[in-house]
Amino acid sequence: MDFFLYAIPVVMMTVIAFMGYGVLRRWLRMRSAWNSGLTAEGRCLKTFATVSEGMGEHSRVSTTIHHVYEFNTHDGRAIRFEEEDGPMTTVEGDFVTVHYTDGPNVVATAHEPGQVKQAAASLGILAFLGVAFAFCVGFMVMVHQFSNDPTFPTP
Repeated sequence: MDFFLYAIPVVMMTVIAFMGYGVLRRWLRMRSAWNSGLTAEGRCLKTFATVSEGMGEHSRVSTTIHHVYEFNTHDGRAIRFEEEDGPMTTVEGDFVTVHYTDGPNVVATAHEPGQVKQAAASLGILAFLGVAFAFCVGFMVMVHQFSNDPTFPTP
């Protein structure tokens, strides 16, 4: 029984850590593209939406807008990338400004630079994940204390 009281929080902490890694990675990639100073004119090749539904009768439906962009780097390479949560007003054929990094692995974004907004959102998500992680650690410590307490009745 004690195994499950430790295993479930460890699994939750692992998921939380991977989610935090994803948020941090996306934030740093966008920041590096904005800070590189390299821009190019890109074109929206395709726009599509994905719909995800929750479970249950009264679940929430979420729609995510995706854009596929293509641009040429300053050295003439054609780069095509997909990006989520872009503006709904951008449609196929529109021209956009693409911010990108140089090198063999190009990181690109068509989002307008908003470093303060992006940092605030990322830090808010990371803070929430940190609280959830700390709750799991606190739960495990509490279970450990109660399991070592001889006065605590156990079945």
